[in-house]
Amino acid sequence: MLTHLGDISVADFLANYWQKKPLIIRGLLPGYECPLDENDLAGLATEEEVESRLVYEELNGQPWQLEHGPFSIEKLENMPLQGWTLLVQGLDTWVPEVADLLDRFRFLPNWRVDDIMASFAPPGGSVGPHFDHYDVFLIQATGARRWRIGPPCDHQSPRVDGTPLRILQNFEQTEEWLLEPGDALYLPPRYAHYGIAETSCITLSVGFRSPTYAELMSALADDWFESPALSTHLHDATEAPLNNPGLISDDVFADIKSRLQALLDDEAGLRRSFGRFISAPKFDAAVPPLEADMRLSPEDAGESLQDSEIQWRWNEGSRYTYSLYEEAGVRRVMFAVDGEAYDADERFAPLVEILCRSNNIDREQLLPWSADKDALKLLSSLLNRGSLVLEGFDDDEEDWDDDDA
Repeated sequence: MLTHLGDISVADFLANYWQKKPLIIRGLLPGYECPLDENDLAGLATEEEVESRLVYEELNGQPWQLEHGPFSIEKLENMPLQGWTLLVQGLDTWVPEVADLLDRFRFLPNWRVDDIMASFAPPGGSVGPHFDHYDVFLIQATGARRWRIGPPCDHQSPRVDGTPLRILQNFEQTEEWLLEPGDALYLPPRYAHYGIAETSCITLSVGFRSPTYAELMSALADDWFESPALSTHLHDATEAPLNNPGLISDDVFADIKSRLQALLDDEAGLRRSFGRFISAPKFDAAVPPLEADMRLSPEDAGESLQDSEIQWRWNEGSRYTYSLYEEAGVRRVMFAVDGEAYDADERFAPLVEILCRSNNIDREQLLPWSADKDALKLLSSLLNRGSLVLEGFDDDEEDWDDDDA
């Protein structure tokens, strides 16, 4: 995990820059060697399960046009010399070396992580002046890119017509920086920015999302749909003839609010639903479960912990989160991984903390749990679901409440 961002400490960054103002970070990753080149990105862009896009500065007489992949290798091999950018989304899901880059940013909450996107452009290539709704670290991986920064924007900022992209019509530059390999630019949400490739280059965008409350409420409603609290019908308390049948009585609204309040007051339920929503993988195919004949027992998990040659790590597409809460005077931990939630006694909190701390899990820290049957049930469950992976590796749960068991 990074302790400094260039010349400033992480504490200084969080206090003075995070979600407040841009920061140029010289030498964020000194000597960084990108694990992919443009040919690797092109290969990924031909895959059905990989989200990819081509942005053209002009196509068929229209400015800033967009095409979605997958693309044929012939198309990518015959792109023009300038005027376009290839974007490959979710690179951390498909490339372990890129996923490991996220471990540098574990001073920020896991639930905020979106993905790492790669942007390749020939000299002069760009995706235009625009703004985004998330925090991002723009890391220069290869070549050089010039970044022009503008003021914060919003939905009322004029945009270019005839394009599906959020291209600003009147870009007002306030700062400009040239980034070379290892340099980075941090941008808070809504800041206008315009990156132009000085040379053929790859930029890695480490994005940190924050869902809207509308998205959250929709997810909670889906999760609560089969809740017993919502399975009864609205109450009608009419006890006397009405002067006007069009009137909806206050009792109806009181009944609605009491049902919704009961859901919100269910601390475990709220944390479970939020955990399942916020930990869901970005891509459906990102976390495939083990085949039936490859499934591991709790005993297998225990034996693997004893083997120093085996590396425990997250699946590259996995998301790990947890929260601590109190119910009936008892402290508990809600552990959510890849859209599933596990509710347990607080004694399991140290195990959960180990699992959530890093992509690459410290096996030595897990060893004390190798004699705990319930801990091994959890670990084998995560392995069989595909959320945990063992590198170098040739039942009903009791204390754990697995919502999908």
